[in-house]
Amino acid sequence: MRKILTTIAIMIMAMCAAHAQEYRCEIGAGLGMSGYLGDVNKSNFLKHPGFAGGALFRYLPNTRWAVKANVFAGSISGNSADDKMVFPDGATYSFSSTLIDVGAQMEFNFFDYGIGPSYMKLKRLTPYLTLGVGGTMATGSGISAFAVNVPMGIGVKFKLKERLNLGLEFTMRKSFGDKLDGLSDLNGVKSSFAKNTDWYSFTMFTVTYEFSKRCKKCHYVD
Repeated sequence: MRKILTTIAIMIMAMCAAHAQEYRCEIGAGLGMSGYLGDVNKSNFLKHPGFAGGALFRYLPNTRWAVKANVFAGSISGNSADDKMVFPDGATYSFSSTLIDVGAQMEFNFFDYGIGPSYMKLKRLTPYLTLGVGGTMATGSGISAFAVNVPMGIGVKFKLKERLNLGLEFTMRKSFGDKLDGLSDLNGVKSSFAKNTDWYSFTMFTVTYEFSKRCKKCHYVD
């Protein structure tokens, strides 16, 4: 009986949290910096920073969770002359490419996020974690490659006004493909689907606007 009551209480709390979120959706844009780790940069993803930007959409089921979709673009580059790795025959490699990233992530807010009456205990500022899946298309000088990616990261949101949000997010994207930099198996060692060397990052400042207000009363007409 105690377990049943506990389950019911949790369900009621979840439903209340869902109604505390005034709007269902938000849309916005982001600008920032991209980074790269791969065959010609093994240690510092900020060694050759690039420009990144794009658009994002969030669905807001409640004050703790969000589902985000994004279309981002970013540039990555690298040069083996800047790295301590020595390749066979002393060869050097460099590249520059543009990435198009399309994906979806789940976000978990550390606090109930929003603006409202004090009894709701909503916070205008909250850190959050994000995890998802996406796809990456890389193009550049002699580069044309596609890979599935897994974005993972952390961010912080601040509600500037009732419907206006500011955010700062850092994510690393693990790509399941080894040719986003146009380079593969430079040491002659074949890599598997999972054990490749291409990662990239986005550090993004975002501005979003909420819309699609929830109906607080049911005006049902038979």
